[in-house]
Amino acid sequence: MIDVEATRDRFIEIYQREIHREGADKLLQWLCQKDFFTAPASSKYHCACEGGLALHSINVYETLRHRYFEEGDSEESFALCGLLHDVCKAQFYKLSTRNVKNEETGQWEKKPYYTTDDAFPYGHGEKSVFLIERFLRLKPAEAVAIRWHMGGFDEAARGGSFAISQAYERYPLAVKLHLSDLESTYLIEKGTSEAR
Repeated sequence: MIDVEATRDRFIEIYQREIHREGADKLLQWLCQKDFFTAPASSKYHCACEGGLALHSINVYETLRHRYFEEGDSEESFALCGLLHDVCKAQFYKLSTRNVKNEETGQWEKKPYYTTDDAFPYGHGEKSVFLIERFLRLKPAEAVAIRWHMGGFDEAARGGSFAISQAYERYPLAVKLHLSDLESTYLIEKGTSEAR
């Protein structure tokens, strides 16, 4: 079980310490008004629980910062990319229930699970970039990193787009963010889902 309040406070502490770009305060206000701090990070795979999205965002930031930060890299860029790469998941998941048979009792029981309700079907990474840029300007490397953080799981890449290769060649931050997202999802957050 995630301590939602402590996770929110940790996210805000990192955000306010590292992100000082014009519009950052308004973006943080917007996040606080949406379900960003209570939303899950996925429907069932990792951090599929209340507060999972904020925890995943912190995990990605900390992995990105501790494993890949090099001299000359921007603290602000790492915070923007790590903390906000999945902002597209705010207002995206809905908690529902379904009937599941209890194997021990033979009785049907209501179990919670997450469904998706994408009111703005704009893609994953590109939607995060769009939402962030409603409040503050991203540098090209930040926008590309957030856009392609899903790597080969991205619909465009799965469809055969070569843009991801060009993005990774040109912008090391994009590769670093993708690797941090993978490590957080599959290693750090293994077993963190309440809904299955």
